[in-house]
Amino acid sequence: MDRERLTITLKKSLLTKVDGFIDGTKIRNRSHAIEYLVTQSLSPRVNQAVILVGGKGLNMRPFTFEMPKGLFPVGGRPILEHIMERLKKYEIRDIIFSIGHLGEKIREHFGDGKKFDVKITYVDESKEAGTGGALVLAKKYLKGESFLVIHGDILIDINLSDLVAFHKEQGTVGTIALTSVVDPSSFGEVILHGARIKQFIEKPEKGRQTSQLINSGLYVFDREIFDYLPKTGNCLLEDIFSKLAQNRQLSGFLFAGRWVDIGTPQSYEKAIKEWGKI
Repeated sequence: MDRERLTITLKKSLLTKVDGFIDGTKIRNRSHAIEYLVTQSLSPRVNQAVILVGGKGLNMRPFTFEMPKGLFPVGGRPILEHIMERLKKYEIRDIIFSIGHLGEKIREHFGDGKKFDVKITYVDESKEAGTGGALVLAKKYLKGESFLVIHGDILIDINLSDLVAFHKEQGTVGTIALTSVVDPSSFGEVILHGARIKQFIEKPEKGRQTSQLINSGLYVFDREIFDYLPKTGNCLLEDIFSKLAQNRQLSGFLFAGRWVDIGTPQSYEKAIKEWGKI
């Protein structure tokens, strides 16, 4: 990205606060800290999120015959309530639920969102649309330049302000929150070059991986994402990531917080153990 050198004068007390943001990894030096703070201050706020909850949860059957995964309880609350609490913590209160399988149960539980101190809009998949198709259906309700998209079956401990600021700093169409696992063969491997995602390897052969980074299921997108998605039909977001990566329009944000994808009975058991007391 193009940069221009400038000289500024700040009070010592203010510089001390700026230096407090330097951690040597995410914020490397004083110049980077000032750029980070200016970016956070001037960037348009992201105040909308699309939560994808239309899947059938095939790997969680027979439980998902009667209850969508998003309503599975963890620590006495449905998974989706945990996700909403994370969004509210960062003042993201305009939420779009893309519902499909057993979506009426989600609508019955959350209503218009008032009792949860959010505004909820529902997008119904009359037939299975996939993650990309579901986002296209939500397009007419998206107002800002950028927005979050999150899978409705994950629990994630991440600073969303940092994620959005990173996305704005990179200037790409999309940013994926990346986490690391010991064995990415069940998820798909992400190859990162600097801050840019270079390649996706779906189901890499076990023992021959070159990266332990995977897609966490949380994204920041600019509206240009719709230029990469078909206007109608079933499609997956994962199908367009390779093209975005080839065009150097896809960034990867590494975070160190807890994460679990509740896709199997084993991962649900892990979620209950690790998140049950939050």
